[in-house]
Amino acid sequence: MKLFSNTERRGVIFLAPLLAVVILLAAVYEMRDRRVIDDAKQLAVVERTSQELKPFNPNVDSYEQLRDAGVPAEVAVGIVRWRRYGKVYRMVEDLALVSGVNDSLYAELKPFVVIDESVVAKPKPDVKEEVRPSVRARTNTANSAKKKPSFAARREPFAIDTASVEYLTGWGLSTKQAEVVVKYRDASGGMFSEEHLRRCYVIDDAVADSMVRYIIYSERKSDEKRSAIAEHKTESGGVEQPLVEINSADSAALVAIDGIGPKSASEIIKYRNLLGGYYSVEQILELKCIMEQNFVKFLPKILCDSCKISKIDINFAGPKELERHPYVSAKALRRIIKQRQLKGGWTRIEEMTEQNILSDEEAKRLAPYLRFGSEPLSR
Repeated sequence: MKLFSNTERRGVIFLAPLLAVVILLAAVYEMRDRRVIDDAKQLAVVERTSQELKPFNPNVDSYEQLRDAGVPAEVAVGIVRWRRYGKVYRMVEDLALVSGVNDSLYAELKPFVVIDESVVAKPKPDVKEEVRPSVRARTNTANSAKKKPSFAARREPFAIDTASVEYLTGWGLSTKQAEVVVKYRDASGGMFSEEHLRRCYVIDDAVADSMVRYIIYSERKSDEKRSAIAEHKTESGGVEQPLVEINSADSAALVAIDGIGPKSASEIIKYRNLLGGYYSVEQILELKCIMEQNFVKFLPKILCDSCKISKIDINFAGPKELERHPYVSAKALRRIIKQRQLKGGWTRIEEMTEQNILSDEEAKRLAPYLRFGSEPLSR
């Protein structure tokens, strides 16, 4: 018994090629439309950024500074988040790996990326070339130590924002300490008060006490900008909307902010208690529940008072107290306990990096939460 008649078979043979051609044409048109859409998106990004881009440093600039430089919001959040997890941008090409950066946007951003010479990736020198510079370096270091001028003897007022590494060494700082102070100052956009100066972990109290009477601080423009944001008026009622301080806000205050839900508010408070308080609003990005688009939305509505941080006395805190802190790794905890039993404690965090107890990145993150007391805290 035949399933198809001769006429039906001829019809199928005739229609099959036509159907194949139709399917092929549909696929071609779909690919072309998709390419046109992608090109339009990339062109829109280029047009949005090319007119307002300014130089920016992905290693130190905050979210607000990146946005002021013309970096798109989603890319600025990606740069900050990746940096929070320990990323150091050692070459311009690292920016191409950030979420949201396509080839067209990378081509636009590339001329404006600034990478500090101190972190630029450099080729490893040959063994023969490595020996000679090290000998010259030791010689130059010895000579510079002999010739180091004693600026401190002058005891004259100076602007902290323009002080060089050489000048700061005259106040009793080592060259390495002075370099850290300069980097900390430049990353912060300047030093604005005695409290800001003492917050730099490499400056001990004795050196700070000798310097504070002679320092001329800069005006804090960033505070003026934040104040302007805090006093903005709503479009409808014209009522001032104060910023929410995240180290003291309760769950209700956080949930009232557009972009923060009940779950996110709970996680923000929980993480705040583990840390001992936030020293930067950007630490909120470390929470997995915080979406980048929501962070961009509520960032202009919050601020952070780092003076409310609860600090840990590193010389006397017990293992359980140290273990609870998110920034203290298991390896660092073991080294802290072991070295503390042998040495008896530290006077500044730089000693902990010199003894390889903390990496430079760990020390930078943990420094705001440590105090170096000489006596146990009263309980």
